[in-house]
Amino acid sequence: MDDREQQRKVRHRLAVLRHAEEVSGNVSATCRYYGISRQCFYKWKRRYDDHGETGLCDGSSRPLRSPNATDPEIIAKIIYLRRSYHFGPGRISMYLARYHDVSISSSGVWRILKRLELNRLPASQRYKRQERRWRRYEKPMPGHRIQVDVKFISPIGDSRQKYYQYTAIDDCTRLRVLRIYERNNQKTAIQFIDYVLSKLPFQAECVQTDNGAEFQNSFHWHLLDRGIQHVYIKPRTPRLNGKVERSHRIDNDEFYRLLEGVVIGDTGLFNEKLQEWEDFYNFHRPHGGLGGQTPYERLLQRTKNPTPTA
Repeated sequence: MDDREQQRKVRHRLAVLRHAEEVSGNVSATCRYYGISRQCFYKWKRRYDDHGETGLCDGSSRPLRSPNATDPEIIAKIIYLRRSYHFGPGRISMYLARYHDVSISSSGVWRILKRLELNRLPASQRYKRQERRWRRYEKPMPGHRIQVDVKFISPIGDSRQKYYQYTAIDDCTRLRVLRIYERNNQKTAIQFIDYVLSKLPFQAECVQTDNGAEFQNSFHWHLLDRGIQHVYIKPRTPRLNGKVERSHRIDNDEFYRLLEGVVIGDTGLFNEKLQEWEDFYNFHRPHGGLGGQTPYERLLQRTKNPTPTA
């Protein structure tokens, strides 16, 4: 509030007090005339008697103490997760609960972000939502369906080497297997699927891919020879491989963005770093689609209790 507005209010309140004393001689009549309550009148009068005209100024409405205020250290953690990883309020709330034993609701996180003007990410970092929202599905048991896809990796740092990230994700648990290759063809795809089957702690029944050249005849028959069904999604419908596509966006935000400026010109070194990220994703990273569980925790849950919970 500026000084002019403050002075106007002081003059008005003085006029009310003088009206009761010099004109009406009656507090109730003055209150009816100015449309204020008797409680308000006596509050102004008490402040005027104690402090003069200064007492008629509006004071700060901020409380002297805020016992429920969020600890500055927690706010610092919220800012770090938002700025470093672009996490939303829900994921920040899950991370604080899991790794810092801090209980704060997603709405509480949102209010803090809004107060700090961090509630909206830059346009380049926001996801564009589809106008049509597709219904989510989830297979009831681990291994019922494995989604597989390939992600092209642009040269990192000063390296000119191109890479391809092969990704397999279990539809039920979101458990992932990742591997970097320098080529993208059917031979590489077969190497990768054999690697996946050797790492998964459960039997794979069906593998789902798009219609890419790397997943054609040789790859298809290799899976059938191993007793595993292979299904293709409809052409030009990547949403049907939505879980693996979404996981690639997570890779961009939480793994590759942190490699900016790091030169990686060796496939072995790249796979070492990717393995570290895979372990973190599977064993430590809370998953929004799993209610805050990690993929490994969901695997244990479904293994002990085969009937899916609602």
